[in-house]
Amino acid sequence: MDHDRLFLTRAVELAMRNVETCHGGPFGAVVVSNGKIIGEGSNLVVPSHDPTAHAEILAIRAACAATGHFHLPEATLYASSEPCPMCLSAAYWAKISRIVFANPRCDAAAIGFCDAELYAELNLPLAARQIRMEHHSLPNGNLPLLRWFQHPCRQPY
Repeated sequence: MDHDRLFLTRAVELAMRNVETCHGGPFGAVVVSNGKIIGEGSNLVVPSHDPTAHAEILAIRAACAATGHFHLPEATLYASSEPCPMCLSAAYWAKISRIVFANPRCDAAAIGFCDAELYAELNLPLAARQIRMEHHSLPNGNLPLLRWFQHPCRQPY
């Protein structure tokens, strides 16, 4: 069995276990580096009351904790389904080099997990979005940004 199939199968197993135990949604993910799983996650949105507790996010958090770093440039994220916009963004922030998934987002949408609306929202101007976003300028509101940029101990990410 090739590595992609092996690790993708593990992600699907995590998703299936979640379904069978009624512990969370039908999603699982693993992060792999140098041929080894360094983080795993299953969807825990409902039991944790946390809308960010997606399998991919939890797997990335576990991998970062295991490596002691917030970047995973040598890692591959294996997911039971195509990552949603939030999980995809997390993979970019973690600098994951590759994503492999078993089910396209249209399959998840067919059972009620539709990200199309969110993808469309992200392309709208701020004023046209469903959640109203407003920019309010404050005197010295940018001071934390400037101080961080000038701080000798800053660690860019």
